[in-house]
Amino acid sequence: MKIQFLGAAGTVTGSKTLIESNGIRILIDCGLFQGGHELRQQNWEPLPVLPSTIDFVLLTHGHLDHCGWLPILVNQGFEGKIYCTSPSKAITQLILRDSAKIQEEEAEKANKEKYSKHNPAKPLYTVEEAEKVLPYFRVIQKDQEFNLDAEITARYFYAGHILGACSIELNLEGKKLVFSGDIGRDNDDLLFPAVKPKQADYVFLESTYGNKLHPENDPKEELAEYINEAYEKGGNIVIPSFAVERAQAVMYLIWQLKKAGKIPDMPYIIDTPMGIEMLQLFVENRQWHKLRIDQCEEMCKMFSMITEYEDTIAAIYDDQPKVVIAASGMLTGGRVLSYLERYIVRPETTVVIVGYQAEGTRGRKLLDGEKEIKIYGKYYPVEAKIVEIEGLSAHGDQKDLLEWLSELEQKPETIFLVHGETEALTTLQNEIEGKYQFRCEIPYQGQVVEIN
Repeated sequence: MKIQFLGAAGTVTGSKTLIESNGIRILIDCGLFQGGHELRQQNWEPLPVLPSTIDFVLLTHGHLDHCGWLPILVNQGFEGKIYCTSPSKAITQLILRDSAKIQEEEAEKANKEKYSKHNPAKPLYTVEEAEKVLPYFRVIQKDQEFNLDAEITARYFYAGHILGACSIELNLEGKKLVFSGDIGRDNDDLLFPAVKPKQADYVFLESTYGNKLHPENDPKEELAEYINEAYEKGGNIVIPSFAVERAQAVMYLIWQLKKAGKIPDMPYIIDTPMGIEMLQLFVENRQWHKLRIDQCEEMCKMFSMITEYEDTIAAIYDDQPKVVIAASGMLTGGRVLSYLERYIVRPETTVVIVGYQAEGTRGRKLLDGEKEIKIYGKYYPVEAKIVEIEGLSAHGDQKDLLEWLSELEQKPETIFLVHGETEALTTLQNEIEGKYQFRCEIPYQGQVVEIN
């Protein structure tokens, strides 16, 4: 058996792990690289194996860094099956269409305003190409073993993080491989705690927050403080948010604060068409989360929901104080950039960062104190107040990741740490080796491991 790390090795995004066994090729996740130019360039590079030779893709969940390369895989010849849970299928469809639409719009804008060095600028893939992925999906029930091949079985089990997200157990050649995907938090407001694996010969563990513990302070109180402070200054609160799960989690907290009378009467806007569609998925997938239908309906009533871009423009030029939740979460694209073009230069504005910011993204640059930010080829001085609420991440922290390994009945042969930046990977490696005496490895991009 050969395992090749084609993404999320030494970095957080671009998840792709290839398993080759007895002539069968299985790709766990097929994500986009996000972040700096060098990372994003890897999205244009071909895989070291022909997509037509890959038999199966198993998706852990529907975030862009886990599913966003699927249109390219299909475009380059993949004709196999893509397995995932029902919510993951729905979310992946939304994510791929949205990603393609944003890329088409940005390429068109770059060509019109001539700020790209590429002539003409092209999208990585089009909406039409994203649509071609859909017939390849096969929906799998969690906790039910299924056959990939006469000698290969797989099983999905609940991971928290976002709707439909699961870890994957793969049985082949007498070995049990467990891929964590992204692990949610044990105390998430909307989702249940992740199910822990009991047995594994090899574990592929995400390490996004491998060097961090989420703060003990209440993120709801922090949010109230920032909203009230900006309101008193007559400023706007802009919350860049991932459309899937994070936007709904922030809505939930704001709704609770408003019900308790802790934040003022003013417009509360959710401006992410995909985030709005996600609310319907919460209604349709009750068994995957904690929110009751009546709560969901009441929460939605307090928000103005923007889907049309004309309404986005109207909201941007309405200068009265308001709270806007808009995608994308790492400020790599999407409507949040249109708000920031107008508001980032104003000292009364507060930008509230509520999720992980990969190296090289605008979000990370803002957190690192960058004095100006480039949006659509223009530079804007950063005058707004930039704050971060760490307690809202959908990723488990170091404690959650260590706890996720706690029910393994026997010592795995190796734990491979993926989906993390260098410090997170090495810190988590030391913690796991110290606590459990498990053998840990940090694979590098492109590395091939042979398992006998």
